[in-house]
Amino acid sequence: MNKKVIVIGGGFAGLSSAACLAKEGYDVTILEKNESIGGRARQFKVNGFTFDMGPSWYWMPDVFEKFYNLFGYTTSDLYELERLDPGYRVHFGENDHVDVPAKFEQLVDLFESIEEGSGQNLKKFLSQAEYKYQVGINDLVYKPSKSLTEFLDWRIVSGVFKMDLFKSISSEIRKLFKNPKLIELLEFPVLFLGAKPQSTPALYSLMNYADLKLGTWYPKGGMFRIVEAMEKIAREQGVKIETGVEIDRFEYRNGKITSAVSGSDHYDADVFIGAGDYHHIEQKLVDKQYRNYSEDYWDKRTMAPSSLLFYLGVDKKLKNLNHHNLFFDEDFTIHAKEIYDDPKWPSKPLFYVCAPSVTDETVAPEGKENLFILIPTAPGLEDSEEMREHYYELVMNRLERLTKQKIADSVIYKRSYAHKDFKNDYHAFKGNAYGLANTLRQTAILKPAMHSKKLKNLLFTGQLTVPGPGVPPSLISGQVVAKEVAKSIN
Repeated sequence: MNKKVIVIGGGFAGLSSAACLAKEGYDVTILEKNESIGGRARQFKVNGFTFDMGPSWYWMPDVFEKFYNLFGYTTSDLYELERLDPGYRVHFGENDHVDVPAKFEQLVDLFESIEEGSGQNLKKFLSQAEYKYQVGINDLVYKPSKSLTEFLDWRIVSGVFKMDLFKSISSEIRKLFKNPKLIELLEFPVLFLGAKPQSTPALYSLMNYADLKLGTWYPKGGMFRIVEAMEKIAREQGVKIETGVEIDRFEYRNGKITSAVSGSDHYDADVFIGAGDYHHIEQKLVDKQYRNYSEDYWDKRTMAPSSLLFYLGVDKKLKNLNHHNLFFDEDFTIHAKEIYDDPKWPSKPLFYVCAPSVTDETVAPEGKENLFILIPTAPGLEDSEEMREHYYELVMNRLERLTKQKIADSVIYKRSYAHKDFKNDYHAFKGNAYGLANTLRQTAILKPAMHSKKLKNLLFTGQLTVPGPGVPPSLISGQVVAKEVAKSIN
């Protein structure tokens, strides 16, 4: 009889682990608390608009392709993928913006036009970043990070200094570039890793390689197409998916979990994978004597940011907006300090606007625009409707001024989403949006462990464990935990 596996959580990591284990012959069931799968990448439709609720950047297409190949698919079998050109626009102020081109030669010319000598420096920087990407993505992130011995590989050890684990990405960038616009452009991907550039290892310039060389892509129909593709694969492997199932507690015998309990329903299995919020599962569902960590341990973790989001339907087509738009017209340093050093609602936040209807006519009615606005914030803040409205007006005023058009009076649909919603929908620790920050002290073996130290058949996956936050890392995390199950649970 095939061993039974219960996966708690139907986001990217949960779907990934479930599909991989089912492929190896396990009897796998995903239990998802919400009414639809996808986790933070869920989707909703209203008044002819289709909104992706969370992730909107499609980077590292090779990671997706590698996953699909495991099951005999290529990306093009599952959805239509388009490389955006320009990849995104960065607004630095009124009449001052930069479009980041897809073609590398044009990118080099752009850098050179902003700062003499920076074109060659960009080539040097990205050459180093490519090495980190190849070693980091192909070697490091597919390891479970149980001990340092995993990394005693000649390719990794011999290149440890080239990996720049002990330098900050901020110092690396500033050695080569002096213009503040170029510095901000190169530091921005670190926002997705959840730490200030000064606290993020220079290893993560691999994100710059992913951004500027591998490119920014878009799956037609929206990011939810990835969820649909993964669900298709999982079901084809025999995975069963139950939605609307909230796990309340576990039952135990002989140092193992025997059952996950939801109300009066018991889900028995040989193996349990926590693919939801690690902190919630460990601190709220697991009995105290079986927990890996104390509440004090969790309180000392550096969390990636939360976000205040707005989903807007606009009753006209807009000008001066690309698919992706970054608004860096205020001080990056002040906003970062208000997220990490002195957590508070930001005084003059940077923000991001996604307008997928610029690329994709299917996500908005004809003649209308679909907008997704994101303001990075500190986790753990008090969240009120008054605060949300304050920031909506603040951001809308700047958006109108910088794009030179009226927008607010044409908004026909509006929904906000912030800390309270992340907690309610995902049990997100401190209302975080991106998981655990990728600081040096929270990298690899210093992240919360995949394996329970006290329960033989409980493992964790997702953005609070190895390898870290983001869609591709979550996809990888599911594959890694599946291999750990296959190795350790007989």
